[in-house]
Amino acid sequence: VQLVESGGGLVQPGGSLRLSCAASGFTFSGSTMGWFRQGPGKEREFVARIRSIESLINYADSVKGRFTISRDNAKNTVYLQMNSLKPEDTAVYFCNKLQGYSAMYPWGKGTLVTVSS
Repeated sequence: VQLVESGGGLVQPGGSLRLSCAASGFTFSGSTMGWFRQGPGKEREFVARIRSIESLINYADSVKGRFTISRDNAKNTVYLQMNSLKPEDTAVYFCNKLQGYSAMYPWGKGTLVTVSS
């Protein structure tokens, strides 16, 4: 199994970023996929998940209305569009296959998002 996150970077408050997660080694199309993040000195927390049927999506309250999760089953890729970014969104972002809200596989390296002026 490989989970490779990309798309992070430095962005000013109010800016946008689009993260990607390329997955391999398991049946992506039938899998619930999710994004988590770990901020400085904090525990890893749930951000969003999307089940195999795209209409079934959940977000953490802290990102609802600002972040959008989507997937492309043909590319085995899950995305996280992040708008109206805030300094408190600064974190390393990770993706994983989920069962419920629990990660199924070892975490990848993640991608760092820094929101700062």
